[in-house]
Amino acid sequence: MEFIVCYDIKIFNSINNLSLYFANLLMNEVKEEDKFNLVLSGGRTPKDIFQYLSAHYKTKINWNKIKFFWGDERCVPPTDDRSNYKMAFDTLLCKVKIPDSNIFRIMGENDPVEEANRYSNVIKTNVQIKNNVPRFDLIMLGLGEDGHTASIFTDQINLFEDNKICSVAVHPASLQKRITLTGKVINHAKTIVFIATGKSKSKIISEVIDNKTNLKKYPASFIIPKNGKLIWLLDQQSASLLKVN
Repeated sequence: MEFIVCYDIKIFNSINNLSLYFANLLMNEVKEEDKFNLVLSGGRTPKDIFQYLSAHYKTKINWNKIKFFWGDERCVPPTDDRSNYKMAFDTLLCKVKIPDSNIFRIMGENDPVEEANRYSNVIKTNVQIKNNVPRFDLIMLGLGEDGHTASIFTDQINLFEDNKICSVAVHPASLQKRITLTGKVINHAKTIVFIATGKSKSKIISEVIDNKTNLKKYPASFIIPKNGKLIWLLDQQSASLLKVN
């Protein structure tokens, strides 16, 4: 596979400025749509962004327009501190006016295979299908230090060729099961926003963006939007090894 990716890289001197950029991006994109399908990510930096949104954009964004989905979830109940849903609920969803009917969580407490099928059907019912693939308006992605994104890990690159909407993934170290969007669904979004901060992410970001050796083993390198746009939001530490920096 030849990797030709067009992307926009934004580098910020603080998490507040990064969060401000994302907040304005979301606000402006929501304005253009009658309804908006947003996929949330877990992780430390999205948590900071959610807190920023709830503190500064509580009334600036028409939250009623947004339907909330998740890119992946650990197979834990929603009360577990490891739950991506719990993090988003505690930092954002419970603090702004969002109808309960607009929140579509992955039920990590359910049987993983059954839940992957159920959530796939939820997405098919609530998200526009284009060329037989759901087309989300915006997907937030995080980046692991091993190059994984969503819950697509380095030994599960096949999930980029999976025809399912959601699949069950297994963390290679902990062996914990997770439910994840597949690569085809992620790459079909209108906008994909990769968010990564901190010095620990600088090496993998450099390898993925600068097309260095071992590119094909990193799941993040397979994020190649189909008729969509890809935006990287980085801080100065995570971008410190980039040629473009």
